[in-house]
Amino acid sequence: MKQAHYFSAIIAITCCIFIAADGYGQPTPATQPATVPNPDQLMNSMLKPDKDKPKDLPPISNKPTVDATAAKAIAPNAPAVKVMREGSFIVDRVGRLNKSTDGNQWELSLEADGKNMQDPPLIILPNLNLAAMEQAVSGASRDLKFRVTGVLTEYKGRNYIMLEKVVVPPDQN
Repeated sequence: MKQAHYFSAIIAITCCIFIAADGYGQPTPATQPATVPNPDQLMNSMLKPDKDKPKDLPPISNKPTVDATAAKAIAPNAPAVKVMREGSFIVDRVGRLNKSTDGNQWELSLEADGKNMQDPPLIILPNLNLAAMEQAVSGASRDLKFRVTGVLTEYKGRNYIMLEKVVVPPDQN
């Protein structure tokens, strides 16, 4: 009985191969003859300026800017703090998670030496690391410090940080 099934399967496959091979290799009629463009016309069309071409953005000034909110956020009469350049890295810095003065964004207040106060708060860009920090703060019974690593961005005179690594260091009592 099994042999009969194998035999009919072999016959069916063979028929399919013959039917498919019958039409294989025969040319299909072209609907339009292929046209070869004139090389000079093609080159001229490629070199001609495009009227609808988008304009490039003007370059951004490379002058360092001052963080306008730093004096209010750090301490009264604090010195003007320059915004760090976009693409700069913050590596293994310790700071605290705080809400901004308007309460809409999370900020990272970096620990400074206590004298110069040269580190304005960084606005944290939302990602999973920020969610982990929020969860750690909500479940903690003490003020938490975080050791963070991330890349800085710059927008309208403020620095933002995209956190790449966040660790709660052990207490150093």
